Amino acid sequence: MTDTEIISLMNTDPHEGHRSIIKEYGRYVYTIVYNKLRSCGTEEDVEECISDIFADVFIALDKNNTDKLKPLISTIAKRTAIDHYRSLSVKTGRTTSIDNESMGELASDFNVEHISDTNELRRILLEKIELLGEPDSTILIQKFYYNRKSAEIAEAVSMNASSVRARSTRALQKLKQLLTDAGITR
Repeated sequence: MTDTEIISLMNTDPHEGHRSIIKEYGRYVYTIVYNKLRSCGTEEDVEECISDIFADVFIALDKNNTDKLKPLISTIAKRTAIDHYRSLSVKTGRTTSIDNESMGELASDFNVEHISDTNELRRILLEKIELLGEPDSTILIQKFYYNRKSAEIAEAVSMNASSVRARSTRALQKLKQLLTDAGITR
């Protein structure tokens, strides 16, 4: 479901709109919260933080007109998770000074939030490629996922190489428009 569809649903049926937001962005918010609270919080703390985030999101949506949900949800989730982290760290006394020698061991290049964002983008991209239909979706997947040349693709889809190149160009333009309509402009 797109952000536009969710916002439209919020205007007609707020209860179903809330359910759609949670269904669409629940895993994303969980990932952000878990990434922040995994070192100091329990599963109950994570659930409480997620509840607070969605309550703040619903309040923000009532006050503001927005057509992009992900940036709003992302900002609220990150800030709320950081606030919960600070609160839990003070309660448990689990603060670490950056001068502490073990601080270097805490750093990690593993970023669950980044991986979640990347997976979500891949899912949307593949969904939009499938919307192009055949043979455009096959041509793009063969070209960009499997790094095949136009001649190889032409053989697989029973076309000539110049037709594959032309279809590829047109399919990329259509895909760009579909992604722009979905709010992806990277």
